[in-house]
Amino acid sequence: MNILDRIIVDKKREVILKKSIIPVSQLEASVFFGKKTISLSQNLKNSNSGIIAEHKRRSPSKAEINYSFTVEEVVKGYESAGACGISVLTDGKYFGGSLDDLLLARASVNIPLLRKEFIVDEYQILEAKAHGADLILLIAAVLTREEIKSLSEFAKGLGLEVLLEVHNLEELEKSIMPTLNMIGVNNRNLKTFEVSLDFSKQLANQIPNDFVKVSESGISSIEAINELKPYGYKGFLIGENFMKTDNAGKAATEFIKQLNKDTNFTN
Repeated sequence: MNILDRIIVDKKREVILKKSIIPVSQLEASVFFGKKTISLSQNLKNSNSGIIAEHKRRSPSKAEINYSFTVEEVVKGYESAGACGISVLTDGKYFGGSLDDLLLARASVNIPLLRKEFIVDEYQILEAKAHGADLILLIAAVLTREEIKSLSEFAKGLGLEVLLEVHNLEELEKSIMPTLNMIGVNNRNLKTFEVSLDFSKQLANQIPNDFVKVSESGISSIEAINELKPYGYKGFLIGENFMKTDNAGKAATEFIKQLNKDTNFTN
């Protein structure tokens, strides 16, 4: 059993336990349930940098990235840096995150928040909405076409956008449907953790232009982004590169400033 399979087994158990403790009615009573969400896809379309900055304490491939920042420090730093949106890891066991992180992020900033999670159940989408998320992530590698359809439709019904993550052509072909807003190509193979920008390049032409293209993982330089932009990518999800520094917000500020400078220079 690979790491992704293990995570999904644990996640399904976790959802069953949570459902037994917190009823849907409690989630629906959240102050965020009636609030209008902010569109990440629109932000990406209108941006030069397209940076989606991530709050991530650790990952299965890196035991610890950074535990020294508060959520508030990180996300406020990202917002002032000019990030288009923020990805917040909410998985506890493998990534050291929680739904409280999402809640604290929502209380701190006014830009789109992605609940970065292994979503296998509608209940998790209700949690996302209740804790202030603007969009959710669906991972094609762990969902059937029917599940992607029903979960994305459910999210749409709550006013949430959907970022669908794929890693190969087979996953992409089974996933294309109108209820998605963005399609992200993960440059990290979730089964082997091998990272290569070639995954984004190879799939770029297969992604219909109806969807905003996002490249995820393994992006650590301005050069990598400039390499991917000609392939039609408008969004670039960066976590580790900022989080592993002494000041994630400052690192993001310098990165985005340099990226915008490069973009203006080449235009």
